[in-house]
Amino acid sequence: MSIRLIVGLGNPGLEYEQTRHNAGFWLVDNLSSDLGRNLVRESRFNAFAAKASIAEQEVWLLEPQTFMNRSGQSVGAIARFYKIAADEILVVHDELHLPPGSARLRKGGSSGGHNGLKDITAALGAQDYWRLRLGIGHPRTLNLQQVVADFVLHCPRKDEQKLIDNAISASLQIIPALCQGKFEAATMQLHIIAK
Repeated sequence: MSIRLIVGLGNPGLEYEQTRHNAGFWLVDNLSSDLGRNLVRESRFNAFAAKASIAEQEVWLLEPQTFMNRSGQSVGAIARFYKIAADEILVVHDELHLPPGSARLRKGGSSGGHNGLKDITAALGAQDYWRLRLGIGHPRTLNLQQVVADFVLHCPRKDEQKLIDNAISASLQIIPALCQGKFEAATMQLHIIAK
């Protein structure tokens, strides 16, 4: 078993491009750029997608264009079309319960209130897909008075953005291991470099 589909979560449109909720898009954008692959609109998946070779494995990169709470439409469509099992999928998303600069990898579990994950779980009929959680912090722990829905749809402060960018860079280093099925090694490596 190895990762065959890497999904970055976010909201389409220029007004959301730099907001915290788009951290998953940021990672996939960086990955596609590093690989020299352009994401192109795939209407059958309602997403931007690209096929790439990572660690000699064929992998799909995907950015759903359905808005966050309907991400499952795109993920379910491409998974069914290419017969990709849930445990061959990596979903990259923003995580309120981790501070900016941290990143964690895990398989399965609850959605933690993340609407994108809820919809993907419903579409796949399974929750045992991999998640790469990029910390964006919580308004309460960052001493902000914003409600969560408002917080995730705003841009990070400069210092937070730098930390998130560092976590994305660290996360990109483990992608080849994930595409080779080296999940334990990738988890340990990420834990060391993205605290």
